[in-house]
Amino acid sequence: MRDKILEKSTEMFLNLGFKSVTMDDIAAALGVSKKTIYNHFSNKTDLVQEVTSTVFEFICTGIDFIHEQQQNPIKELYEVKRFIMHYLKDEKSSPQYQLQKYYPEIFSSLKHKQFEFMQECIQENLIRGIKQGLFRKEIDTDFTARLYFNGMLGIKNPELFPLQQFSMNDLMNYYLEYHLRGIATVKGIQELEKQLKEK
Repeated sequence: MRDKILEKSTEMFLNLGFKSVTMDDIAAALGVSKKTIYNHFSNKTDLVQEVTSTVFEFICTGIDFIHEQQQNPIKELYEVKRFIMHYLKDEKSSPQYQLQKYYPEIFSSLKHKQFEFMQECIQENLIRGIKQGLFRKEIDTDFTARLYFNGMLGIKNPELFPLQQFSMNDLMNYYLEYHLRGIATVKGIQELEKQLKEK
């Protein structure tokens, strides 16, 4: 039952937002009493914590799997984007921003874990891209990876990028192209154009 609660809660939180979904909503969707949920999770904050940890671990595992394929670094970034968008269902409710606003301690802990994971992944991607002649050799990989992470957080702020005006998929596509055009060589731009045609 615990796994079913986590699965349904994840689906509802990602689709409707962490604030909007109540424990009553989750119980009704599962066809169980609220007491059943409280037998497994002490309160909504505990449930949100478990959901965010589960989502984070799942996404990290997926990104690691894509990384193991050792595709060229530009294609790899697009594969990661497609995987995340498919799993997060285009983030229509801006779940990360709601998490930041209503569960700041959980958000802060998650952001720290995301940064450590992404910093390593993106730096490795950049170093590989430089070796393959896709990215300019003079870029500072640590700085660029930090900038990339910060930008990814920034585009998820609905006050800056209202979801009525921009879909999350479009935002990620725009940002990825912006990032890559800033660091790519002529060879890298050719690969980027190929990816843009394929999408």
